[in-house]
Amino acid sequence: MALVTTAEVCDANPQLIVSGELRALQPLFQIYGRRQVFSGPIVTLKVFEDNVLVREFLEEKGNGRVLVVDGGGSLRCAILGGNPVVQAQNNGWAGIVVNGCIRDVDEINGCDIGVRALASHPMKANKKGMGEKHVPISIAGTRICDGEWLYADTDGILISRTELSV
Repeated sequence: MALVTTAEVCDANPQLIVSGELRALQPLFQIYGRRQVFSGPIVTLKVFEDNVLVREFLEEKGNGRVLVVDGGGSLRCAILGGNPVVQAQNNGWAGIVVNGCIRDVDEINGCDIGVRALASHPMKANKKGMGEKHVPISIAGTRICDGEWLYADTDGILISRTELSV
């Protein structure tokens, strides 16, 4: 989505919005990282106050994908920190969206990757390795499935069943 904004995508595709093929996440997320505009195929993860699986995913090659983490909306600890985000940047992830908190904000803001999260929190997460990979998740009023596409910019975040030709 080089020069086309999420707002322009919405304006040009009312039929996709009506059909549910194109959905906008509720505007709950703060913008972090140097890459304010990012897009890519989605990988889903569901965890709660545990970041072991988050770290495992980001150690893999990203190949331009976006990790979308349903952290249950927890505001009690951070499930993503600076070290995994640096790894994600180096491994070619396009972005990370966290329905939960992050920490090490200054370090994350120095990374060339897009990150969205509800807030920052100084406490670290548990390390039990609990969670579910590649499962449908519901965050910010939207159901998101593994393999769908995410488009993010400063106006918001869109989810599409297929890659948009923009």
